[in-house]
Amino acid sequence: MAGDHVTEFTTSNWAAEVDQSTIPVLVDFWAPWCGPCRRLAPTIDSLATKYHGKVKVGKLNTDDHGDIAGKFRISGIPAVLIFKGGAEVGRLVGLQPEAAFDKALAEHV
Repeated sequence: MAGDHVTEFTTSNWAAEVDQSTIPVLVDFWAPWCGPCRRLAPTIDSLATKYHGKVKVGKLNTDDHGDIAGKFRISGIPAVLIFKGGAEVGRLVGLQPEAAFDKALAEHV
């Protein structure tokens, strides 16, 4: 599903992995049936490798964890949210180039 440095976020690990993280967290909200989500996956893998140790990068399957997706009002996927100190500090919706994520992360790393 994902590269070596990509974390799978779930309802059960969200608080520990995202809310309590000491480094910024980039979360890819996705679903297996979503074509643009699948096309974004290599970019997410690349970001996870590039920012390893500086930003926690992971994916949350909205089909399996709709409660979290609902909490953040995810209405279209892929949606990538950036969290710092447990608070949302950035959001990119739709298929984006890697440079867009670099720009969004720049002020938080």
